[in-house]
Amino acid sequence: MSQDEKVFANGFSFKRRENAPEFVVGRLSLKVDDAMAFVKEHMSDGWINLNVNQARSGNYYVELDTYKPKEEVTAPKKAESDGLPF
Repeated sequence: MSQDEKVFANGFSFKRRENAPEFVVGRLSLKVDDAMAFVKEHMSDGWINLNVNQARSGNYYVELDTYKPKEEVTAPKKAESDGLPF
């Protein structure tokens, strides 16, 4: 799966609460059977990352975050030529 491919989070629903107090952003609802199956399929090391995005239509949706950081490659250490430890 490429990082550009959208994977919608089955069983997750987010709705903005327009009339709620300012500190309330919205409501996240889970359809437990669908959400648990989705989590089990997509979790990595016991974690899953989800993004709440806004579509062009203005509706919100929950999407799997597929970002994976690139592994750092370290250069091999140079051999000591003069025998000094520093």
